[in-house]
Amino acid sequence: MIALFDIGNTHTHIGLANSRRVLRQINVPTRDWSNHRAGKTVAQFLGRQRIEGAALCSVVPDVTSFVVPFIRSKFRVPTLILTHDTVQGIGIDYPRPETIGPDRLANAMAVRHHFGAPSVVVDFGTAVTFDVVNGQGNYAGGIIAPGLNVMTDYLHEKTALLPSIRIREVKAVIGKNTEEAMLIGAVHGYRGLIRELLAELKKALRSRRLPVVATGGYAKLISAKMPEITAVEPLLTLEGLRLFWHARQIGGERPCALTDDDF
Repeated sequence: MIALFDIGNTHTHIGLANSRRVLRQINVPTRDWSNHRAGKTVAQFLGRQRIEGAALCSVVPDVTSFVVPFIRSKFRVPTLILTHDTVQGIGIDYPRPETIGPDRLANAMAVRHHFGAPSVVVDFGTAVTFDVVNGQGNYAGGIIAPGLNVMTDYLHEKTALLPSIRIREVKAVIGKNTEEAMLIGAVHGYRGLIRELLAELKKALRSRRLPVVATGGYAKLISAKMPEITAVEPLLTLEGLRLFWHARQIGGERPCALTDDDF
């Protein structure tokens, strides 16, 4: 079994995988690594499974320094960290590859492997990101926009009368109260944002048939009325990490055990 760690700004997504697929996953608040609560939750989640190795990607370098020693002390297994230098299965066509979020590379690996090229990932996280794999199978860049919660929380925080709302489906197109009006702007408006950006990407990639895979917290909600989205894959980033691990094994690049110089 392989342990997978996708360290994001808000949550760390932890998965357990075998050679074929991600079997299960949990989310823990990323802030909980510093107070050791996350480590306890992860230990309970993995239980008595025999862990052969670990793969991780992180957009929070300070938290990586907690996670790496945790893996080393708890499991004492080889660990791989996904970066622009270690990515497998895709090329990179980007002027400064070191600035690409490793989670975006994991998404690109997974979509390239399962859906071919060109293809696009839309990841509904704290920000919504579009990651593009071009026709040559290279990570070509993407788009970043504010996430749904970011937009609605900003309205609540910066105005005196707009409430904090729970994002959910709304049928109305004319709001009859403040919350309904905010939901229409968030949900229907967000679909319009995604639809327009995907149309422009199709033109740029010169692709009439463009696989688009949604992942992240609001992927199912926003994709529900969008035929432009080919599939919803909640575990896509973890699947990319699984593919990364096994690609390195097939390639004969067995990862080394961590030492004090690795973090």
